[in-house]
Amino acid sequence: MRVAAISDIHGNLPALEAVLADIEREGIEDVVVAGDTVSGPWPLEVFERVLATDALIVRGNADRLVVEGGEGNLGAWSAERLGDRLEVVARWPLAIELEVEGLGRILTCHATPESDEVVYTRVTPEEELSALFAGVDADVVVCGHTHIQYDRQLPSGLRIVNPGSVGLPYEGQLGAYWAVLGPDVTFRRSEYDVERTVETIRAGTAPVSEQLLELLATPPTADEATAHHETLRGA
Repeated sequence: MRVAAISDIHGNLPALEAVLADIEREGIEDVVVAGDTVSGPWPLEVFERVLATDALIVRGNADRLVVEGGEGNLGAWSAERLGDRLEVVARWPLAIELEVEGLGRILTCHATPESDEVVYTRVTPEEELSALFAGVDADVVVCGHTHIQYDRQLPSGLRIVNPGSVGLPYEGQLGAYWAVLGPDVTFRRSEYDVERTVETIRAGTAPVSEQLLELLATPPTADEATAHHETLRGA
């Protein structure tokens, strides 16, 4: 059994379609989504496409804010586009457990099983991560939130894997990032026309800020984004 782990789609339909096409090409039937799915330029289309895969989905902080009425113009616009489908988004859990051969028990969450907004990174000190996940009974935690691929193991043996972001990656290279779970962890990058996607968003009605479009068109490197996230958590 292999599982495709995707996260942080942020309503980017062309990026999602590229990833799903690669997942199908690889013959992977199961998908798990680590949050932040529907806030973005194609919230309804992404919602319907993800549900059509029968994916296991957890709720991220951006999803929660859309359910609560949206944070800023894009969140409110996304909520309006989703309409009564927000009831489904509201029922997405904070964490999901599954078993994958070769990896064991996997817990998928956006940040932690108790919070969708705690920030930690691939360089956060081990003692702090160990405290965050002290109560987790799993072999692997699959998380999202920081939009950077990494795979690290704590002294306890707990493995923390971030598959990266499908819709807004911080990797210094264009594309849509995800991972394959089983029998080990393998990172993937799917190519799609980012420049055309940015032009399409600009020509559309979604109130996407120029700052977000710049991040999509010219993503920061993983090192730059990691340093920024570490400042957010007060490091």
